[in-house]
Amino acid sequence: MKSIKKLATVSSIVSALFAPLASADPVKLNMPSVYPGSLTQLGTAGVRVADTVNLISGGEVKIKFFEPGALVPALEIFDAVSNGSVDAGWSTSGYWGSKNSALNIFATVPFGPQAGEYLAWMWYGDGDKLKNEIYNRHGIQSITCGIHSPETSGWFKKEINSPADLKGLKMRFYGIGAKVMQKLGVDTQLLAGGDIFPALERGTIDATEFSMPAIDLKLGFYNAAKHNYFPGWHQQSTIQELLVNKKKWDGMTERQQAIIETTCRSNIATQYAEGEAIQAPALAEMKEKGVITHRWNDEMLDALRGGWITVLAEEKAANPEFESVWNNLEQFREQYAVWKNLGYL
Repeated sequence: MKSIKKLATVSSIVSALFAPLASADPVKLNMPSVYPGSLTQLGTAGVRVADTVNLISGGEVKIKFFEPGALVPALEIFDAVSNGSVDAGWSTSGYWGSKNSALNIFATVPFGPQAGEYLAWMWYGDGDKLKNEIYNRHGIQSITCGIHSPETSGWFKKEINSPADLKGLKMRFYGIGAKVMQKLGVDTQLLAGGDIFPALERGTIDATEFSMPAIDLKLGFYNAAKHNYFPGWHQQSTIQELLVNKKKWDGMTERQQAIIETTCRSNIATQYAEGEAIQAPALAEMKEKGVITHRWNDEMLDALRGGWITVLAEEKAANPEFESVWNNLEQFREQYAVWKNLGYL
């Protein structure tokens, strides 16, 4: 009799543990992407997030990845998630700087933090909180869901030896770094990844930045521009995000939200490690293809840094929320610098 009672008690406990799983309504998220799913790191990370959630959730959460333009144009994902015409989106917040310039800060900033420092601010400083204070006003929840290695500074058809060589160039450039280039006389425009090579080839643009060596190699920029410059002063690391319609997010159970959040943290570790591993082989292959790799001299870096100081002052003056978020990041970085200067070679 005691054994039967114990068995009944265990059965009740097991039933209680699995009751939330059984009673939760499955959540389905259609997730268009800014990046093609086949694009190394930037797109493949989004595909991996969807595949991982689908695998581990047991059907409780399902994400379907959609290629750019399949549901909505890539650069309209913000509005589509906001108004609920799509459930989610795979992106990076720098694409939405026209909505609120402070969103640039949660993606990447010129001369900004490397991956470890950036994630420390996002997760253990105020980064994620401040980011969602902005997104939530637009009916969006943003989950930090990826981070990748430094980018190249740009591909140029001709060698750049001084700031004067930049004047008059037409260049594809992303995020707030584009405003820095404008201060140096560059005519910038934002193009989606798939549109860059045709523009380079036709001469619509003279130069471009896009991403890290392994990605730029795949996109074939070296066929139209042979001079590749480092370091990526404008993107020392870049955060990617999963956007979810806020009503959809709030309607999930804590378990469903945790499945997504835990998947995103796993994705960050995988993406970062992969990104660090694949750059050296890509650089070696580009050398074989005739790419001339350069490192900016001190004069160029000083000019870029000076341009950034000017742009930063203008951004803070134009948007009080940008200034508030920036000051928060700066305060965190000042505290972090004590550890960085002591702990790292």
